[in-house]
Amino acid sequence: MKGKHKDILFGLYNDETELLDAVHTAHEDGLEIMDVYTPFPVHGLDEAMGLSESRLHIAGFVYGMLGIMTAFGFMTWVFTRDWPIIFGGKPYWSVPAFIPISFELTVLFSAVGMVVTFYVICGLGPGVKNPILHDRITDDKFCVAFETDGLAKDKIDGYRSFFSKTGASEVFEKNI
Repeated sequence: MKGKHKDILFGLYNDETELLDAVHTAHEDGLEIMDVYTPFPVHGLDEAMGLSESRLHIAGFVYGMLGIMTAFGFMTWVFTRDWPIIFGGKPYWSVPAFIPISFELTVLFSAVGMVVTFYVICGLGPGVKNPILHDRITDDKFCVAFETDGLAKDKIDGYRSFFSKTGASEVFEKNI
């Protein structure tokens, strides 16, 4: 977001039931919510906002398959081509002996891959400075935010009336 600034109008709510009611009202009124911020996960908020299920689990499966193929392929190469030694009466290619290491690399690749994917998709990482709308959002307040860049004054006043109608305890404007 370097060089780009957004005008944001946001309202703070005291509890999650008020927040959920406000999100439902915004969808009924046809208002486009920029984002909703909460200090903890709110059950039913994804459905209320119309968000689809995350596809991160598909990436986790792909990374896990990459991990198991890496482990199995490397151990196959080591024990059949690079260093073929018969030890303990086992054959060169002993699949049951490969299972524990294959499992561990599957978990490792899945976990690290999903974390990196999540960070990239969300724009997080080292050196990223994310703006904070209000300090109490991460403490005890719930927030509904609307982007107001280039909107007419009557549209912004409509957002303000939405906040008063839905019981927002405080309303702020901020340029981030």
